Amino acid sequence: MCPGCGSRHAVQVGIGNGPRWGWNGSMDRPTLTPSVLVTGFMPSDEPEEFDDATKDKPFTCHSFVTDGQIQYLNDCTHSMAGMTVPLPEL
Repeated sequence: MCPGCGSRHAVQVGIGNGPRWGWNGSMDRPTLTPSVLVTGFMPSDEPEEFDDATKDKPFTCHSFVTDGQIQYLNDCTHSMAGMTVPLPEL
């Protein structure tokens, strides 16, 4: 569960089809390479003066997971952009 945007991000590791990430094999202090980039749309929760309040708003959650820490990059659209926090347990 991502503490930055409040959703689960999944990546595939090992052999197989589709995009794959490198993983150091550690369940306690994982490292994934390259970065994890999640983009999409979140429902708007605040009306805007000149816009349709029912429109979805684009979001970005972009991070490196290194040695059990999530380093949120500055292009994140959530409040944890630029922060580094421990990876929470599921």
